[in-house]
Order: sequence, then C-alpha cells, then structure tokens
Amino acid sequence: MTADTAATMAVREPSLARDLIALTKPRIISLLLLTTLAPMFVAGTPSWAVILWTGIGGYLMAGGANAVNMYLDRDIDHVMARTRLRPIPSGRMAARAVLAFGVAIATAATWLLGHYVNVLTAALALSGFYFYVFVYTQWLKRTTPQNIVLGGAAGAFPPLVGWAAVNGRVDLASIYLFLIIFYWTPPHFWALALIKQHDYGRAGVPMAPNIWGEHETIDQMLWYTVLLIGLTVLPVTFGVFGTFYLASALVLGGILLQGVWRIRALAARGELWTAAAWKVYKFSLLYLALLFVAMAVDRHI
Repeated sequence: MTADTAATMAVREPSLARDLIALTKPRIISLLLLTTLAPMFVAGTPSWAVILWTGIGGYLMAGGANAVNMYLDRDIDHVMARTRLRPIPSGRMAARAVLAFGVAIATAATWLLGHYVNVLTAALALSGFYFYVFVYTQWLKRTTPQNIVLGGAAGAFPPLVGWAAVNGRVDLASIYLFLIIFYWTPPHFWALALIKQHDYGRAGVPMAPNIWGEHETIDQMLWYTVLLIGLTVLPVTFGVFGTFYLASALVLGGILLQGVWRIRALAARGELWTAAAWKVYKFSLLYLALLFVAMAVDRHI
C-alpha cells in the first residue's frame, strides 16, 4: 500500500467529528441557510453581525432538528439503503448521545439568536425545530401520505427567521416566501420518493408513491408545480419584486414544469422515468436556490 493510498483511506475513516457534522446534514442545511439569508437582503440591508449570528444560529437549530430526527428514526434507518450508514444504524454512535447532541445545539441556537439577534427570530427558529421534530417526524411521517405536504411547513420557516432578524416582525411579504417553500416541497420531495419508494415501503413509511401509486403522485407533482409557479409570480403584482425577479421566476418555473411534465409523459407511455425524476429532484434544489438569490438581487438593483 502506498503512502497516498493510506492517507486517502485515513481521511475516509469515520471519526467523531465527521459523525457529528453528518448528524446536522450540512448539505440540506446549506439550502436552508440560503433561504434564511437571502430574505434578509429582501427585507433590508442587514449588518454583518446580524448575518453572522443568524447564520450560526440557523445552522445549529436546523442541525439540532436533523440530529433529533435521526434519533427518532433510528428504528427504520437501518432498513433504508440511503440511511443505513448514518451514525446510529451503523453503530458508530449511541442513540442517547445523538439525542443529547441535537438538543444541546438547538438550545445553544435559541440562546444565540435570542441574545444576538432578537427574541422573535429565536422563537421562529425554535418553532421550526419543534414542527420538524414533533409534527413531521413523530406524527405525520408515519401516518399519512400527506406527510410531505403538511410537514413541508417545517422547511418553510427559514424565510420567516431571516425576515424577523432584519425587521423584528413577520409581514405579508415574508409569508409569501414561506408559502413558496411550502408549495415547492411536494414536487421536490416526491421526485425523490418516486425513486426511493421501495426503501420507504420496506421501512413502512407511507410516502405518496407507495399509497397513491406512481401515476397519481406524478399528477400531484404537476399540479403543485403549477400552483408554485403562480405563487412565485404573485408577489410581483403586489410590488414586492420587479422585472428581474419575474423573469427569473418564469424561466426557472418553466424548466421545473417541463421536467415534471416529462416524468408524466414517460410514465403515461410506460417508459422508464427514473432518470427524469432524478433530474427534477436535483434541479428543484437549484431552482429554489436561484429563485431566492433572484429575490435578493431584484431588491438591490
């Protein structure tokens, strides 16, 4: 074995630090942070201190929610291929340690946001934590195929957090941003659920494709995408955003709609649609990121 190979293997070996970071799901949090920070620039011109503390607090709160989620899902994570290598099912970390870590960093986030930003920001972030942990993970996820629809509200809290960090209040414009993420969540997550439906079936999680079937799920994705596009355009009519945002929303929405329509067309013909669903899932992440960037740019050009 060469020195380079040994070094590469050493880097890939599990460690406590890497496992703690993995518990927070940093890839998911990166999008949550973007949908927190971009609305701050829509709401006004935040100071660097407010941006920093909101970002740190937001990461810790979301990371705490994700860690507690892994604790609560420990009984099914070992069944699913995409989750069986997580710290608990793989045996690298004890369940109670994961729970303690999640609660600890969420508590730290509440204090940081309340002390360095404002109490409303801390309260909204904590509300998102509780909604994700108790409403989505403990209740909706295992009881109804509407789990993603209703539970999507948990991921829609970041714009409210960012808005409150700048203005100290929640108003109609911030609620629009909340609703955009709320309606974005079903087509985004159902694209993944279509691909991973057998995993969810083994775990006993009633995701839409397992209960409604593939065709009904795809139809629901299409309708939610149409509603989403309409919702993204609506703030322009109220003067919240201008031409740059409108053009961005229409182009991005058109690409997303085209992708969902392609899944539907392939499924209707009985052709393989897995690759198309995977493309929609990946693009939906880029869609939301670019849409929120367009909001911030629009307000400052």
